[in-house]
Amino acid sequence: MNTIFSKKLLAVVISSLLVGLTTSHDAFAQSSDVTDSVTKLSKQDTKEHKHSENERVHAKEHPEHSEYSERESLKGQEEDLDEHGHEKGHKEEKGDHDHGNENKEDEHEEGITLSPKNMSLANIKVESVIPEYQFSTIYAPGEIKANGYKSYVVSPRTESVIISRHAALGEHVEIGQKLVTLFSEAMAQAQADYLIASTEWQRVKKLGNKTVSESRLLQAETTYNASYGKLIALGLTEKAINGISNKDIKAFGQYTLTAQREGVVLLDDFIQGQRVDAGDTVMLLADEKQLWVEAKVSPNKKLSLSINSPATIKLEGQSYKAKVIQEAHTIDPKTRTRIIRLAVENADDKLHSGMFVKVYFQFATKQKVMAVPEGSLIRSAGGDWTVFVEDHPGEFKATEVNLGRALGDFREIIGLESGTRIVTKGAFFVASEIAKGGFDPHNH
Repeated sequence: MNTIFSKKLLAVVISSLLVGLTTSHDAFAQSSDVTDSVTKLSKQDTKEHKHSENERVHAKEHPEHSEYSERESLKGQEEDLDEHGHEKGHKEEKGDHDHGNENKEDEHEEGITLSPKNMSLANIKVESVIPEYQFSTIYAPGEIKANGYKSYVVSPRTESVIISRHAALGEHVEIGQKLVTLFSEAMAQAQADYLIASTEWQRVKKLGNKTVSESRLLQAETTYNASYGKLIALGLTEKAINGISNKDIKAFGQYTLTAQREGVVLLDDFIQGQRVDAGDTVMLLADEKQLWVEAKVSPNKKLSLSINSPATIKLEGQSYKAKVIQEAHTIDPKTRTRIIRLAVENADDKLHSGMFVKVYFQFATKQKVMAVPEGSLIRSAGGDWTVFVEDHPGEFKATEVNLGRALGDFREIIGLESGTRIVTKGAFFVASEIAKGGFDPHNH
C-alpha cells in the first residue's frame, strides 16, 4: 500500500517539474521575440531619422529638388488651415454674438412683449387715451372744522352744579340720549311752581264753568302755561316735565340735559361737582358725516370760484371730493389770508376736526385735451418724455411725446392720436423689462 502511494506521489512531482520547465521556455522565447522586435524597430527608426536628416541637408543645398520641402510645405499649409479654420470659427462665433447683441439692442429700442400673466403680476394697466375735459389745480393749505350747521352746544340755561356725566369724549350719541345731570336752585323753584300750577289747573278744569268763574279758569290756565314755559326755557324736555308730578321731593332741582341731535362728543371740558354759569359750554356735539374745510388762500391770488366749485382734499395719500360752499370777503387778521370754506363728505370717518389737509381747487379746461396720468410718463435714455404704446395685445414700445400743461394728477400730451392705447399704470415695470430684456415682476 505504501509503495503504491509513493509511486503516485513521485509521478505527480515529476509532472510538475516538466510543466514548470515548459512554461519557462515559452516565456523566454516570447521575451526574446519582443527583444528582437524592439531592436528591429529601433534600428528602423534610426535609419528613418538619418534619412530625414539627409533630406533636410539636401533640401537646404537643393531646395528646388527636395521632396522633404514639399512635404513640410503641405504640412504647414494643413496646420495653417487648421489654425485659420479655428480662428474662423471663433470669428463666426463672435459675429453671431455681436449679431445677438444687435438684436437685443433692437429689441430694447422697439419694445417688449408681455404675457397676460406677467402683466397681471406687475399690475400693468392699459387704457385708451381720448380728448376729455381736464382740471387744472391751485393748492392751498386747509384745516378740518366741525360743521357749524350740524353742531350743537350743550350748556345750562341757569347757574348750576354738575352732578354726573352720562357721555364721554369721542362717544357717538343718539337724539334724546342723556348727557349730563345738573342741580340748580332756580330749577327747583321752577319745578315746584309748575307742580302747584299743574295741580290747580287740573282741579279747576274738572269743576268746569258751572262752579268756577271764567276768570278763574283763565287765571289757572295762564299760570300753568307760564310754569310749563319756564321749565322749557331752563332746558327740560316734555318727557321730563310730565314726570315732575311723580318726582321725589328730594330730587327737586336736578335736571338732565339730553342730545338734541345725533353726533359725536367733541368737547366735554368739565368735572363733576363743578359750578357752571348759564351759557357755559359743557359739551359739544357734531355730526361728522359732513365736515367743513377752511382753506387759507393768499389775498393776492385771484380765484374765480363759485358756489359748488369742485376741489380735492388730500390727507396722508388719500383723496376726498369737496365743494365750495362759502367765500369770505375779509382778510383774517391773524393769518392775513382769505378763508374759503368747503364741505366734504366723511363717510369712512377718517377726517376729524383739527386735522391739517391739502386743498386743491379744480378749474376745468375750456376745451377737451389729450392727457395721461403723470405716472405713465417715462424718461428715455436721450432725456425725452415717452409713453408705452400697445400696438398689439401685450406688445409695448416707447413713443416720444411732448408735454403740455399740468392738470392735477394728469399731464397734457402732444403727439398721440385719439384712441391710442398706452400703459397708464405700471410704466416703470415695462421700462425696466425693456432695459434688461426680460420679465421679473418681483425684481429677482
